[in-house]
Amino acid sequence: MAKSKNEKELLSKWSEDWVPIKNIMNGMIQLENGEYVTGIKVAPRNIFILDSSTRDNVIYQLQNFYNTITYEFWLIVADRPVDIQVYLSQLQILFNNAQNNSTRKLIMQDISKANMFMSAEYNVVDTEYYILFKEKKMDVIQKRLHQLISNLANCGLNSQQTSNNDLRVILDNFFNGGVSTTFSGMVSPE
Repeated sequence: MAKSKNEKELLSKWSEDWVPIKNIMNGMIQLENGEYVTGIKVAPRNIFILDSSTRDNVIYQLQNFYNTITYEFWLIVADRPVDIQVYLSQLQILFNNAQNNSTRKLIMQDISKANMFMSAEYNVVDTEYYILFKEKKMDVIQKRLHQLISNLANCGLNSQQTSNNDLRVILDNFFNGGVSTTFSGMVSPE
């Protein structure tokens, strides 16, 4: 006798069998029930370096922005691992081309600092911010994306639709503590 889908999921050791993801495409997660999860990635901005009136204005605009969202949404903060090898290579080139000893000393200090960050005790990450929502209708999705991007621009924040890679980073953070996978071979503890 064949087992039902729910029985197979309960017996499965693979996390992806429990998650209703059908596909990731066009900056959207397609779910098995026909809904899509998508949203925007918000570029970080340190408002605490602004003067107090500008900072207060940004906070006020963000309050108004959140009050205009009339549907369920999720605020996600995800850390994305950063590879600083390119930066280290550029520093090495600068060091090799530097003529002045004091300049070489400063560049060497930066190289030492970058090497320290690459050691096992440090985890070099970029923190990324997302606003996600779930919807079935493509025209509603496009309208919401446009409104989110426009309204955040009014707050002085840059944003764009999530990419496939962004959505994979979010899923990796959720399921694997930020370790990148291909969503195969994730085993639950027995």
